[in-house]
Amino acid sequence: MTEADEPEAVLDALFATIEDRRDRLPEDSYTASLFTHEKGENATLEKIGEETTEVVLAAKDGDDPELLAESADLVYHLLVLLAMKGLTVDDLRDELEDRF
Repeated sequence: MTEADEPEAVLDALFATIEDRRDRLPEDSYTASLFTHEKGENATLEKIGEETTEVVLAAKDGDDPELLAESADLVYHLLVLLAMKGLTVDDLRDELEDRF
């Protein structure tokens, strides 16, 4: 089992990949394209809005597989936004812990 296979490490591994793509900007990377998009941050914000709507509709329709897929898309784009803002998964984790 790799580190990313641990449930608590999945978000950390995904975020590390997002940061790597932000830093290296490989040409064939969708993630890198979000950091260099001509719309700038708005491209990611639009994706967050789109994915949020799709999450709501999947939940309303009782489509659990679609709800999970769209939720994963939403979380991914939210992590991209955090990276754009210079924030981290640890910052998010701290915020959530402060709410308990």
